[in-house]
Amino acid sequence: MAARLVKRCACLLREATLVAPAVAPVGRLRLTQVAPRTLTSSATSPSSHLPGSLSGLLEKEQVFTTRPEQQEVDQLIKKATRPEELLELLGGGHHLHENHAALMLIQLSRLLSDKPEYKASLLRDARFQQLLQLVNSQIASVWHGPLVRLLRSLYALALPAACKELQSVEQEVRWRLRRLRYKHLAFLAESSATYMQERGSQELLAELLLHLERRWAEIEDGRTVVAVMAKTGPLSEPLMTRLEDKCLELVEQFGPDELRKVLVTLAAQNRRSVPLLRAISYHLVQKPFPLTKCILLDLAYAYGKLGFQQPQVFQRLAADLLPHTPSLTSGEVARCAKSFALLKWLSGPLFEAFVQHIQDRAQTVPALYLCNVLLAFAHLNFRPEREDQFFRLVHEKLGPALTGLHPALQVDVVWALCVLQQVQETELRAVLRPDLHTQFLEGRSPKDQSTFQKLLHINASAHLEHPEYTGPHLPASALVPRLSALDGKVTPLQKELQDTLKGLLGDSSRGSFMVPTQYGWVLDAEVLLDPESQFLPPRDFVAPHLTPPSGSQPLPPGAKRLAFLRWEFPNYGSRSRDLLGRFALARRHVRAAGFLVVDVSTVGAQPRRLATPGSPLPTGEREARKVVFQAAASGIRSGPCRPGLHTSPRARCPVQARGHGSGPYRMTVWSHLRLGGGWFLSLTIFKN
Repeated sequence: MAARLVKRCACLLREATLVAPAVAPVGRLRLTQVAPRTLTSSATSPSSHLPGSLSGLLEKEQVFTTRPEQQEVDQLIKKATRPEELLELLGGGHHLHENHAALMLIQLSRLLSDKPEYKASLLRDARFQQLLQLVNSQIASVWHGPLVRLLRSLYALALPAACKELQSVEQEVRWRLRRLRYKHLAFLAESSATYMQERGSQELLAELLLHLERRWAEIEDGRTVVAVMAKTGPLSEPLMTRLEDKCLELVEQFGPDELRKVLVTLAAQNRRSVPLLRAISYHLVQKPFPLTKCILLDLAYAYGKLGFQQPQVFQRLAADLLPHTPSLTSGEVARCAKSFALLKWLSGPLFEAFVQHIQDRAQTVPALYLCNVLLAFAHLNFRPEREDQFFRLVHEKLGPALTGLHPALQVDVVWALCVLQQVQETELRAVLRPDLHTQFLEGRSPKDQSTFQKLLHINASAHLEHPEYTGPHLPASALVPRLSALDGKVTPLQKELQDTLKGLLGDSSRGSFMVPTQYGWVLDAEVLLDPESQFLPPRDFVAPHLTPPSGSQPLPPGAKRLAFLRWEFPNYGSRSRDLLGRFALARRHVRAAGFLVVDVSTVGAQPRRLATPGSPLPTGEREARKVVFQAAASGIRSGPCRPGLHTSPRARCPVQARGHGSGPYRMTVWSHLRLGGGWFLSLTIFKN
């Protein structure tokens, strides 16, 4: 097709040269350096000397112009500091070409950007209406760049949606979308997409998104892809997918600010694009570029919001943030602590610096920020080195202000203090009073359900850990476990635990599974043993931890209740063997309720050295071994280490249920001695 077109043009030019050489200059393509109009029709030669086809071609000839040279009016528009200076140019005898009117409107929008009160009076000005009409009459001749900026300016000037001049500009932009460069499309997306949504320009917005999606391969720089991603990504799923691919292509060219913007954009849209997050994390770790305080805070927020685990990045963020801690505001400290809590990443030096920051600004730290920091500490189960001094400050600041907080926030704060074992009686009374907790008892929303669950934990702390507390408490009707407590998908570890224990017990009446308690926790399994470590049916005996009470027989003297608590990988801190605050509170409550706790975990905790080799074992330790080994004797085959009282404190005995030896897990029994005279058992399950 192109070859035929070139051949045809050559024939026409040869014909014009032979027939009418005298008027040949008329048929040439002429470039005018300065012209009052950008697109004009030239004079044609006499048609009597030319063939009909060539005559028609010359009659349609157009003269293409370049940009006019800078005129005095251009300088006046740029230097204008008041709207009046721009409006006076209309009647000043200046020669205005088509773009001058558009540039004047653009400059008017800039001058009034921080003066919204003058926009209404400007719309009533006759000279402004004249300027709009001038632009409307010459809109087809406005260049692409001023056209897209003109549309943004008309939106910013708050012209009515029914304004015909605004509609004319929108229509002209729609017609030119195919011819606009991608940078113009990106500018429209960045500056005008929000206005299009608010003003109902859905057709223009839909076509803009379509062109952005089809021409995404034209993006050449990181700023463009980030701008389009931030403004129009939520509006089009296919476009966002294309932009993520383009980010992967250009990520090596990104600086720290571009990486920050991409991560914040993904976090704002809650898009967990794993390949892109991995690529960004790699460059954050490998490239030595400096990270400012603002970038570090945004990165921590984005990773926390997306829940993307990258320990090397977290180490760098914590190390780089530590020198900036004295210059942080209280709000930034609270935001940063919350971000690291969402990441389950505990950096001791950084959090100690947060504690010191709060103590140094004790008089100026707002109560809300202090609440957020306290919740972050509770989530990670972080207790400062100088905890007495820190929590004295917390009680002084939050004591008078507690009742003035939102009821849900009051519950969160007291729950955090229960996790950290720092709650006081006055704070327990503040949230367990009937006029506060009744509003959450019948709540159906997820937020109300979560708050009610925390109230159960607070009530359990009052019963189990504060015997001196006299009330009020939650009513007995509120302690009845809800069906939602037992909902949830069965995990592989949970299924393996249940199958193993069922094979060990032999009879289903010898144990209970998924036991909801009045404390707000669910036991994965419960086993009752008599003094000779023989199984007893737990449903036949009185169980004070259940609501309503079950069973009628009193517990035999010397009987022991074993509670199996399953800890999955998300229950631990990132790269840590320490339980998060919520789960540490659960284990503490179950132990305080009189259970021997058997921890079932996929995290391979190493045994503690309880005694020197050859020394006699403590009485509680011997009893613990006796209980667990005699309970495991039936239906269990053990490994090289035979259970018995003579076993070394550091020895471990692999135990597998019969029929499950080839499964994905193997069980290892560890016996631990709890300080303070108590003791508990730990059953750790490792993957094969």
